[in-house]
Amino acid sequence: MLARLTAFNNRLMPGRSLDEQIDNTFILAQQLGFDALVYDYTPVPIDLNGVLITPSVLQLRNTPTDWHALWCSEGFYQIDPVQHLALRSVSPFVWSYEAKAETALQTIIDPCHAPVCSYLHEQQLTCGVSVPIHLPRGGFASLTGLRTGKASTVLKDAQQTLSDFSVIGHALQEAAYPLFNKAVRTYPHIHLTKRERECLKWAAEGLTAAEIGTQLTRSLAVVTLHLASAMHKLGAKNRVQAVVRATHYRLLDD
Repeated sequence: MLARLTAFNNRLMPGRSLDEQIDNTFILAQQLGFDALVYDYTPVPIDLNGVLITPSVLQLRNTPTDWHALWCSEGFYQIDPVQHLALRSVSPFVWSYEAKAETALQTIIDPCHAPVCSYLHEQQLTCGVSVPIHLPRGGFASLTGLRTGKASTVLKDAQQTLSDFSVIGHALQEAAYPLFNKAVRTYPHIHLTKRERECLKWAAEGLTAAEIGTQLTRSLAVVTLHLASAMHKLGAKNRVQAVVRATHYRLLDD
C-alpha cells in the first residue's frame, strides 16, 4: 500500500493545476476499471435546514454533457442519494441504483431521489464507489468513480477496488486543496464586511455592543449598526442567532 500511495502522490503533486490533477486521477481510476469520475468540494456541505449546498468545485470526467448543469443549476445535487450517503459516512462505499443490489444506497433511496435515479439508469451509470472526505472546520469533498455494465459483475469488481480508490481520493484532496483560492474556500451566498465579522467575533466571546466598541475603538452606535447589518444578512433575529449562523457558514474563520 505504501508503494501505491507514493505512486499516487507522484501523479498528484501539489502545484499543478486542478484540471491536471483531475486528469491524472481519472487515469488512475480508469486503471481500476472506472468509466467516469466526479469530484466535488464545498466549504459548507449543508445549510441550516439540512439541505445540501451546491459545491464550490465540481470536476467531471467522461460524464454526460448535461451533468454539470443538472447537478449545479437544476437541483440534482440536492437530491443525489449518493451525496446524502457520503455526507453521513466516514468510510468509502460501493453503491448501486439497481433495486436488487444489496448496497447501503438501497436503505436511503426514496421518491425525492427519483429524478437522479431515472437519469443514471438512462445513462447506464448505476454503480460506483464514493470516497467521503470530511475536512477540518467542516468542509467536505467526495470522489466518485462510476461504472457501466451488469450490476453483479460491476459490484464485485468495484468492491475489490475500494481501498485503492480511497487512497486515490485522499491523495487528490491533499494535492488539490492548496490550489483553492479564498473564494472557493468561502461560503458564497452571504458576504460580511470586515467590521461585521469583527463585531460578531467579539459577540461570540460574550461581549456587549459597548464592550465591542471599546475593543475596536468605535462608538456604540457604529457597533450596533454593524451588528444589525450582519443580523440582516444572516436572517437572524438576534445576535446569538447571528453568531450561530455565521459560525455554521464559516464566515468567522480567519
